Amino acid sequence: MEKIALAGLLPEEITEQLAIPQKFRGTQIFKWIGSGAKTFDDMTNLSLSFREELKEKALLRSSAVSQVLIDPDGTIKLQITLSDGGAVETVLLTDKEGRKTACVSCQVGCGMKCAFCQTGQLGLSRNLTPGEIVEQFLFLEEQCGTLDNIVFMGMGEPMQNLAGIRKAVSVLTDKQGRALSARRITLSTSGVIKGIYDLADNGPFIRLAVSLTTADEELREQIMPVNKGNPLPELRKAIDYYAKKTGKRVTLEAALLKNRNTGRESAERMIQFASGLDVNINLIPWNPVPGLDFEEPSSAEVKNFVTMIETAGLNVTLRTRRGRKIGGACGQLGKSVAK
Repeated sequence: MEKIALAGLLPEEITEQLAIPQKFRGTQIFKWIGSGAKTFDDMTNLSLSFREELKEKALLRSSAVSQVLIDPDGTIKLQITLSDGGAVETVLLTDKEGRKTACVSCQVGCGMKCAFCQTGQLGLSRNLTPGEIVEQFLFLEEQCGTLDNIVFMGMGEPMQNLAGIRKAVSVLTDKQGRALSARRITLSTSGVIKGIYDLADNGPFIRLAVSLTTADEELREQIMPVNKGNPLPELRKAIDYYAKKTGKRVTLEAALLKNRNTGRESAERMIQFASGLDVNINLIPWNPVPGLDFEEPSSAEVKNFVTMIETAGLNVTLRTRRGRKIGGACGQLGKSVAK
């Protein structure tokens, strides 16, 4: 009999799938999973006989950590092997204030083909299950202690696995378990308009980030194929709708590419796109990926671009690049098969 993986289930689902007569037992198990229990033996308020029964029927985790990499800057990257032999990577980021954020993946590989992203070169294998998403968060907490935030900015396009993310968020935010606040959750999309409207109308009501990179339609089509079916004017409308419907400021993300999207014309196009929207512009100099035809911008190039955006009166943040020595920085995640 195939064992049931529990990490992606809510209390009532645990009770139902394990055919437990007492409903409160499902809640007990759920609480233990959210608190980071590694084995059923950790569940000390369950009888020994019941724990042995659970071992026969269920798994706390369907995946396993196969590699741990630690950058000198404190960034931690886990390679996680899935039950079918696939693999994803998840990253722990720590900011200057010491807040810890889990950057989790939602797909094995990615089908969006963004030209400047390592994951985009892999192609898409499959969506992750809700349990596989939750397990990444639990593995990071096991490694690093209590986390403050979670961002869906790892491998994959979240809008293509919105059902899986919805379920994972419901598990992580359930007050009977991990009880993570929805305010501490961010989803980053390459700009899938249909998904933005869906998220705005149907939740979960979390923070939204859009990987814009450039507001030049022609350039964006070249380096982000998603733009062909999700043109900038319609994307702008969707972002405006999300901000007004949810009351949450949207983040516009841009990887700065040397001599590609850092000049005055690029800045003016971004200013025009962002003006009138409730957004913050989040800039990050491109992180090197072997084999890709891009270069890091110079410090002066970055500074000039930031100054042009700031002068226009827009909210702009220059992100610190972290995890580059372990391939854990933005755009560098790239393993889809465990080795």
